[in-house]
Amino acid sequence: MPQTHPQRTALHNELHARPPEPVAPPLAVTHIVMAAQPQERAASREHLGRLLHDHHLPAPDEGITHLRTALGVTRLRWELHTEFVSWTFSQPFDLAGFNANAPPTGLRAVPEDWLATLPGQQLVAIHLWVLPPQLREDLLARELLHEDTVVGSSLLHGQLEAYTDFAIHADGFSRMAVYAGSQSSSPRVLGRLVQHLLEIDTYRMAALLGLPMARESAASLGEAERELAELAGAIREAAREEEPQLLDRLTRLAGEVESRYAATHSRFSASAAYFELVDQRVREIDESPIPGLQTIGEFIERRMSPARATCAWVARRENALSERVSRISNLLRTRVEIEQQEGTQALLSAMNKRMSLQLKLQATVEGLSVAAITYYAAGLVSYLARGAVALGWPLKPDMTAAVAVPLIALGVWASMRRMHHKLFQMEDRTPD
Repeated sequence: MPQTHPQRTALHNELHARPPEPVAPPLAVTHIVMAAQPQERAASREHLGRLLHDHHLPAPDEGITHLRTALGVTRLRWELHTEFVSWTFSQPFDLAGFNANAPPTGLRAVPEDWLATLPGQQLVAIHLWVLPPQLREDLLARELLHEDTVVGSSLLHGQLEAYTDFAIHADGFSRMAVYAGSQSSSPRVLGRLVQHLLEIDTYRMAALLGLPMARESAASLGEAERELAELAGAIREAAREEEPQLLDRLTRLAGEVESRYAATHSRFSASAAYFELVDQRVREIDESPIPGLQTIGEFIERRMSPARATCAWVARRENALSERVSRISNLLRTRVEIEQQEGTQALLSAMNKRMSLQLKLQATVEGLSVAAITYYAAGLVSYLARGAVALGWPLKPDMTAAVAVPLIALGVWASMRRMHHKLFQMEDRTPD
């Protein structure tokens, strides 16, 4: 066999990572979701290990993200997600002793002190009952649930019916009842449906975590937008000396906007993903309406649409505000840079003018310079002539110096004129 990719087995097993539990009525299911920080997610695995130890089961392997096991007659399903940990307990019960006022739950075999110390913060808590079809005729769902808020639908082409009221009851749990139809579904199909219903409630609550942040951000965005409008008006009428101060205010505003965007972007992105998962799970349960009741999907769509729109609207406002601040900052910064370049150019032009004046001033004293240089050069010639007389030079030193003065003066003057001419040519070629 060729060399195997190190992640092949793990990636392949992702297809079978969280299979649904086979379900058969009558069954009581309790589903608890704990919102957990990274340290609480690690503590959740240790908490699971204590429960398994009490039932003489091996501790969970380090690094596992899901586990299914039996605690006597109770089935436990534990899943570790990115932001939360889910605990699902299911247990069959005696249908003859079913009491709608005190219905059985999946927690009968779970220690209360252990349950009270679950790591994290409770986000979802729901009791779900899978019941046989004969109880449906007794309208048991209306006794389990608040009749004035009950919603329900027929699922999987009429094989099942599901009812819920989306309310938190006195025990702190919400409730849902699922009835098997006259043509009972297979345990795996029924288990997959129960898992979808639980995931709808889980993802619904996870998606709504972005709503409080969206409401808080909306207020601060309004203040930032007003400040940006004031800055835009001030920039339009600002004098040159006021621009650095405006740029500083705009930079601070940009920092605040980007800080809030960074703090909320991941939450809004997660909420959008959870909203999509809710839509997907609602489509998968294949609802059809029950006369006189609103379907679960219709209820969720109607009640969650404002929250979804609010989160999406705030996310768009943050992005648009960030872009507007960036554009105005770039415009003001460009304006300041252009004015700085104009000032620098004016300074260089002034320096060039001062240099030109210096050259012209030197030209005015050119005669004095020629006389001084000629005087010193003639003195040198006189000294040379004195030495040359001893060697046979025919002219006296004074005569030699007198003859050399006009030649020296003419040479010095010509040299200086040539140098000045070159400098003026360079100045003419240099732009202002």
